[in-house]
Amino acid sequence: MSEKNILAEAFKKTHFKVSGHGPRNIQVLKEAFMNIEGELESELYGKGQVIDDFQTKMAKYLGKESAVFFPSGTMAQQIALRIWCDHKGINKVAYHPLSHLEIHEEDGFKKLHHIESILLADKESVIQLEDVVGLEEEIACLLLELPQREIGGQLPEYKALEDISAYCKEKGIKLHLDGARLFEILPYYQKSAVEVCALFDSVYVSFYKGIGGIAGAILAGDQAFTEESKIWKRRHGGDLISLYPYIVSADYYFNQRINNMNQYYEEAKEYARYYNQCHSVSTKPLEPVTNMFHVHFDASKEEMELIFASIYEETGIGLTSYVREVTKTTSNFEVSIGDLYSQVPKEELSNAFKLLDEKMKAIR
Repeated sequence: MSEKNILAEAFKKTHFKVSGHGPRNIQVLKEAFMNIEGELESELYGKGQVIDDFQTKMAKYLGKESAVFFPSGTMAQQIALRIWCDHKGINKVAYHPLSHLEIHEEDGFKKLHHIESILLADKESVIQLEDVVGLEEEIACLLLELPQREIGGQLPEYKALEDISAYCKEKGIKLHLDGARLFEILPYYQKSAVEVCALFDSVYVSFYKGIGGIAGAILAGDQAFTEESKIWKRRHGGDLISLYPYIVSADYYFNQRINNMNQYYEEAKEYARYYNQCHSVSTKPLEPVTNMFHVHFDASKEEMELIFASIYEETGIGLTSYVREVTKTTSNFEVSIGDLYSQVPKEELSNAFKLLDEKMKAIR
């Protein structure tokens, strides 16, 4: 059995998992449907009360004129960028070098829509106003990912967002929000979704990350923008005959968890402190600004897999099911706090971290 399988198998056997909301299995959908009262008619190819009601609800929550439900955020964002490029007559958009579009989508919008990406800022930093002002090429749209997941969920200060928004308006650049984790950033900014989204021309949010639905996304903006997005949604094959299982779960878990985001944020800060007290372990950011962060080790992937597997066997506490290699002698993994964290006994969690500290000292 490989080291990776040893860790994954050990994690499965633990009594308490620390991150997330729980297993992504059929129970997630069952729970959502069990709470439906009366009859529910399916929508048909993007039309019907179940989708209309949810789209209206999300448009209001985000403070936008209109919203459209998509089966995936990948589809929604490619379409948003295509619309803004068509409007401007410029097939260039700018975003962070570690944007999801750049590293996880097989160049989808470049191949399908022939749009060129302009990369802004250093890989380890968030985009700032000076990066945008320093653009040497004319672009149709600037995409900001909040938080910047690949660097531990970092965020720019809110004043920076306001300045970037004002500059883009002045220069006629459309500003799009990759808000896959929008709900999770609101506690740090101490702003409402309406206030944050007002800075952007278009907004995408996900319903399977912090919310914990089975899949699905919302794309929001003014009425003309969303009507155009519906046409592109059809062209992309996004108008499935029915999307109601996604919509029902998105709506149910949104209602269940939207008011828990501050709890998850505070718990993430508490949890990060456990790691930062351990030898040769640190978090990025040092203090999380959302419910997610990265944990870094001055030890190899293989060493950490064996350490974690032994801790799980001794304590029954599951900290992670995987570790990623950064270099031959360093490694990391990502944390995302949800419903499970509050269920872990603090004494047992503290014991797990005492063991982690001891085992890290033993190899360094």
